[in-house]
Amino acid sequence: MNSLETQTSTPGTDADAHRLPEDLPQSIQHYIDGQFVDSADGDTFDVLDPVTNETYIQAASGKAADVDHAVAAARRAFTEGPWPRMLPRERSRVLHRIADLVETRGDRLAELESFDSGLPITQALGQARRAAENFRFFADLIVAQADDVYKVPGRQVNYVNRKPIGVAGLITPWNTPFMLESWKLAPAIAAGNTVVLKPAEFTPLSAGLWAGIFEEAGLPQGVFNLVNGFGEQAGDALVKHPEVPLISFTGESATGQLIFANAAPYLKGLSMELGGKSPAIVFADADLEAAVNATIFGVFSLNGERCTAGSRILVQREVYDEFVERYAAQAKRVKVGLPHQKTTEVGALVHPEHYEKVMSYVELGKTEGRLVAGGDRPEGFETGNFVAPTVFADVPPTARIFQEEIFGPVVAITPFDTEEEALALANDTRYGLAAYIWTNDLKRSHNIAQAVEAGMVWLNSNNVRDLRTPFGGVKASGLGHEGGYRSLDFYTDQQAVHINLGEVHNPVFGKAD
Repeated sequence: MNSLETQTSTPGTDADAHRLPEDLPQSIQHYIDGQFVDSADGDTFDVLDPVTNETYIQAASGKAADVDHAVAAARRAFTEGPWPRMLPRERSRVLHRIADLVETRGDRLAELESFDSGLPITQALGQARRAAENFRFFADLIVAQADDVYKVPGRQVNYVNRKPIGVAGLITPWNTPFMLESWKLAPAIAAGNTVVLKPAEFTPLSAGLWAGIFEEAGLPQGVFNLVNGFGEQAGDALVKHPEVPLISFTGESATGQLIFANAAPYLKGLSMELGGKSPAIVFADADLEAAVNATIFGVFSLNGERCTAGSRILVQREVYDEFVERYAAQAKRVKVGLPHQKTTEVGALVHPEHYEKVMSYVELGKTEGRLVAGGDRPEGFETGNFVAPTVFADVPPTARIFQEEIFGPVVAITPFDTEEEALALANDTRYGLAAYIWTNDLKRSHNIAQAVEAGMVWLNSNNVRDLRTPFGGVKASGLGHEGGYRSLDFYTDQQAVHINLGEVHNPVFGKAD
């Protein structure tokens, strides 16, 4: 048995064994100017298997010198290469080829993503389709895009010219890493920029797939560059680099604050999708079965490691007891298992550091609310980063588990009596990323949606994303929005061009007598 192959508590079939994927690389390297390379100083870091917490591979640990190398390649590709000067249709063809290739690698991507992050394989399988769709969407958008024109008949025509900006620094998180990388890579490249990607150090495995995909699709050398490493080293160097005018970051809010401060002296363009503590408001007239199913999925899918998780469920008093009973019973039936098993609904958390953080909140929750499900390791998983889906009821709004982002399979349920109280509870947090409202009252649903402090609201719906809509939050949940034309706004300079059509009417200074 390989050292990374272990048995669950109920051995007996091959499916019970945790296995290392076949044909893994010997190490994870940077990808700079069309070549896989080690760090300039030769430094590496350990990447852990979240099921065993054993090191399964070494990754190159990027520093300022490696970021300098990558930025120089990206800058050279921007100033001297063909990509920014290609017609939109030509760039679109490359992006469609990228999408085709991503789809053909879906099974391999899912296998690597599931193994590296602990994500259940059935949820990882959809990531390639979503990543491909991101590239298709922007491939079509750059061809269909029409620039604004403003006319003053007989006097002036004004038009807006969009131009790529330069080197975009992309810093991505460890939850569904490949798909979230595509959210940034697709619009940045589609707009004609070049990029340096810094993936999360917990999950660097799948990012290397982009290099082969981009090469095969015909993306010119130097347009895409990849530097692995820690945020405080590689990420910090990218944020502070004077030749990187744009930073797009997805991650937790404290890191976002640090990036904001470090980018300020350079007046960089920033787009930051940060943390969340999103409310799901369930009124007494809601379809209770649909609300329970949606809120179970909204918290426990992706192992609870999702920024838009509705991890604060606010339930009207008339149906509160019934909701809590049904919710707790269903949470107890959520299947925890090895990530590669098709029956698994919650796998292993990404890293032991994160596991310890989540479990510290679980222990805290036992003093702040009433534990009705979970609260410990699931039976049969004595090692690894496994947390049983955990539900706390009767949680007061002053509780830390009500206020702070946990980013794991943990939910707090709180009762309310009136619409006004529901809205006050929903807004009683520093975050403002998403909100979910469950009611059959049309007037109420729209009024609450208008008043809730969230960048995105779903009415009687789970988190179903339309790529044309803006994605982002308010308050501590973000700065700026991406998605659709908002992404092109961020990744392009908009230059106003004014053309005179008539007689020039100028005030004349210094006119001769």
